[in-house]
Amino acid sequence: MQLTLHPGRANSGIVFVRSDFGEPVEIPARSSEVVSTAFATKLGRGDATVGTVEHLLGALYGLCIDNIRIEVDGPELPVMDGSAAPFVFLIRSAGIFEQREERQMLRIRRKIAVLDGDRSISIEPARDFRVSYAVDFDHPAIQRQEIELGPLSPHRFERDISAARTFGFLRDVHALWDGGFARGGSLENTVVLDDEKVVNPGGLRWSDEFVRHKVLDLCGDLALLGLPVCGGVRVERGGHEMHQRLVSAILATPDAWTIGGAAGRGFELRRWSESSDAACA
Repeated sequence: MQLTLHPGRANSGIVFVRSDFGEPVEIPARSSEVVSTAFATKLGRGDATVGTVEHLLGALYGLCIDNIRIEVDGPELPVMDGSAAPFVFLIRSAGIFEQREERQMLRIRRKIAVLDGDRSISIEPARDFRVSYAVDFDHPAIQRQEIELGPLSPHRFERDISAARTFGFLRDVHALWDGGFARGGSLENTVVLDDEKVVNPGGLRWSDEFVRHKVLDLCGDLALLGLPVCGGVRVERGGHEMHQRLVSAILATPDAWTIGGAAGRGFELRRWSESSDAACA
């Protein structure tokens, strides 16, 4: 499997390209292309799909990269170490360039909220991008974790969020495999928990790595708005499905936001390629 990131023209946005079809299939990174949020976010057009896009999208969103073409010759992105940190490292190594056109942002003007029992997600006006996230699992290694981040700048994203790994429960592994998910999952790319503890020999990168990873997923899912957002997001017991419900609610409420210029310009990536032999260009 090979993944290659190419610079994108100004205002072209983030576009995935399945290169292994007779004619390459372009799949814009937009909420309208979401075909599944079960365990991960999957985009698709017709028979062409791209799964587990949230970690790469989270890296792009966190680093403020707006325009890029992502070629992949298979139906799923490489899981790397289960976080966005390897993508961040390789993107920075390839180089990030400022484009001439003014960067546009989606600015929240009034609160938008989605409620579902004890789960909720909302966004309200703020001077920058801020996140307040809480998770609550009936597991002794997680329980309730909360984090407040604002403003979530590229530096803070890279330092505090990008290396947080995906996690899963040992009791669910076989059910996931039977459903076609997490077939590449291992202790090398997933924080795995049994009924009492984390089983990875190296333990956690942060004591609250679980809620930090949820923030990473949120950044990747918000990228599907197509524009960086200026607003404060608050999440209680969220996940991909709730994130996408907020994205849909924002897009369905155009009188609650405006689009305007930001302080700065759009950014693009130079070029980065990852294949089975980890070649870079």
